[in-house]
Amino acid sequence: MPDPSPTPSRTPSTQDRAPRVVDIQLDRKSPVPLYFQISEPIAEAILNGELPVGTRLEDELSMAKRLAVSRPTARQALQRLVDRGLLTRRRGVGTLVSPTRVRRPMELTSLHSDLESAGHKVSTEVLDHDEHPADAAEATSLEVAEGTPIVRLSRLRTADGEPIAVLTNLIPADICPSREALSAGGLYDLLRAEQIIPTTAHQTIGARPATAPEARMLGEKRGAALLTATRTTYDTSGRVIEYGTHVYRASRYSFTTTLFST
Repeated sequence: MPDPSPTPSRTPSTQDRAPRVVDIQLDRKSPVPLYFQISEPIAEAILNGELPVGTRLEDELSMAKRLAVSRPTARQALQRLVDRGLLTRRRGVGTLVSPTRVRRPMELTSLHSDLESAGHKVSTEVLDHDEHPADAAEATSLEVAEGTPIVRLSRLRTADGEPIAVLTNLIPADICPSREALSAGGLYDLLRAEQIIPTTAHQTIGARPATAPEARMLGEKRGAALLTATRTTYDTSGRVIEYGTHVYRASRYSFTTTLFST
């Protein structure tokens, strides 16, 4: 009787691999809380690359037993790292090291070039590139006459394979880059290449829950926190060159700014 066919080999999944354990030495006489003594060595191992993105860690029950602490203490230590964006909890998978969080300075620059400058691998999917006459609301946003040809542009921006933002813009049709160009470069960089220089902008930062479509595009749960940015940008002549309404994953993205006293 012939031997049965061998079972095809497969690449081990995250669930197949044994969880990583970080060596942690607790000082029970120290005034430093135990959960903090647990979370900090794990954070250091993540930040120095010892625990790469996607590494699965032991669960709170195993951690509590190994370190002889209560389960709530282990849970608090892991939750602190989740809150910092260093760990992610996935149902049926466990606790994983999160992708690097994107931090962007609040400057008049392209998200595409900011991400590349920070060492991220960037890609863009153009979801919509629709030229049409401006309605009343769009005309007000761009400070043009109603009926002026404009483009409504929507893009999904990805960094290191992780969706980061959905960018929606209104742009005068006579200066809007092509769909193909926007798939490969940042809006402001493309405008500057045509001597259309973004000079000043009014921007409002906010936050709100993700809608169902946004959650699907960004890999989040419906109702997850999103950062929002609404921006009107002007060129050197004072013309509005774009009006943007953008949403960013709060779990993967933050704005930074420098403040000065007067």
